[in-house]
Amino acid sequence: MYPNCGPEHLGANLEDARYFGSRREFLNRMGTGFGALALASLLKDELVPSAQAQASGGLLAPKQPHYKGTATRVCHIYQSGGQAHQDTWDPKPELTAAAEQKRSDRKLLASPFKFTPQGKSGLEMSEVWPELSKVADELCVIRSMYTAAPAHGPATLIQTCGDFRLPKPSLGAWVVYGLGSENQNLPAFIAMNPGGYPGEGALNWQSAFMPGAFQGTYVDPNKNDIDQIIENIRSTFTSSREQRMQLDLLNRLNEIHKQKRQCEGALDARIQSFELAYRMQSDATEAFDVQREPAYVKEAYGLNSPNRTVQAQARQFILARRLLERGVRFVQVWNGGWDTHNDVLNTVARSAGNIDKPVAAFLKDLKERGMLKDTLVASSTEFGRSSTEDGPGGRTHNAQAFASWLAGGGIKGGMAYGSTDELGAQSVEKKVSVHELHSTILHALGFDSEKLTFRNSGRDFRLTDVSGAQPVKELFA
Repeated sequence: MYPNCGPEHLGANLEDARYFGSRREFLNRMGTGFGALALASLLKDELVPSAQAQASGGLLAPKQPHYKGTATRVCHIYQSGGQAHQDTWDPKPELTAAAEQKRSDRKLLASPFKFTPQGKSGLEMSEVWPELSKVADELCVIRSMYTAAPAHGPATLIQTCGDFRLPKPSLGAWVVYGLGSENQNLPAFIAMNPGGYPGEGALNWQSAFMPGAFQGTYVDPNKNDIDQIIENIRSTFTSSREQRMQLDLLNRLNEIHKQKRQCEGALDARIQSFELAYRMQSDATEAFDVQREPAYVKEAYGLNSPNRTVQAQARQFILARRLLERGVRFVQVWNGGWDTHNDVLNTVARSAGNIDKPVAAFLKDLKERGMLKDTLVASSTEFGRSSTEDGPGGRTHNAQAFASWLAGGGIKGGMAYGSTDELGAQSVEKKVSVHELHSTILHALGFDSEKLTFRNSGRDFRLTDVSGAQPVKELFA
């Protein structure tokens, strides 16, 4: 038995290795020490994240990008279900004419919605966007997107993680890995979807083989109470001072464990999560309290709407602004309902109506606060829709053509980039892949997507993998 090893002496003796050794450990060290040194030299690249964390004061410490970007934070709006581009962002008068003349073996489906020029730029937008059209001059619509998968699950993971075959870090994880966080008291990456997880669940904000500190934290914006939004945010039986003492003790024990085993990336992430959970008790309570917003802000976003879905979207976009304002690096918000195999007329109108006012208010709010100039807002969906009819009045999946849009963060607003063919069936001019969209987002943040890498299992991984994708620089002002 070691002397003075009771609870009252534990803190004082933590640095004394006598109290954490044994004969078995001594023999193990003597017998395997040289082998461990050799192994560590072989795996040194795998241990870099932990070593960096020790040097910089934390995995989420702010970091400098490769060059000065036009944006410092991102809001990613995901339109789940496959948004029909012909009904929202890509006007096709030729499709209407062809449908009337029945110029196809299959029944062509014209859009039931009118497109009209909006803003000073004259950007053509669908009538399903009465509020968003008021900020048309802030939007850059990419009408020539295409992807590699026509199924919802794989196409979603390509959009959120760049790959559907293997577990890969998400877009948000790459951004946080590259830039760190501006607020150590809140998660650096937060994902929100009203009512529960979206399709593919937590894979959309995974960190995969990166340390867990880069993974997104899920929040259900339908919940109002901070104790429901983030479970176990407060301790009901321990004071803040006692928690701090416990956490300090745990950190010291973990540090000893880590020093004995060289570098432990997973342990660094666990330590980071404990620290974050402690600090969030005050900052998260304030950040997630939407009721602190003035009445005119709630009204602008649609929080008082009689439509509960609009209320939920309004709440999550208010939260998104509050989180970005407080230094959260990457916020992902979800809007579903775009799976329009039937009844495009009502389904598209309803899905667009759920977010039209909240998104428009969000962009206006960012601009009024001076945040839009360095906040990149990116809206994407897994794929587009066919120009031929599927179910009654509906469209099937189309991986060859869809639309995304960008705003803020140095993006040139009031423009449409690229085009599809006359029927909207396939992207043909200035085609943009998902990897190129991701490279463009990273470029806005100051990163060369070819150089932002993470070494795992002896290979340098990228968000854009080996695609060679380059940013679309024509989108920038």
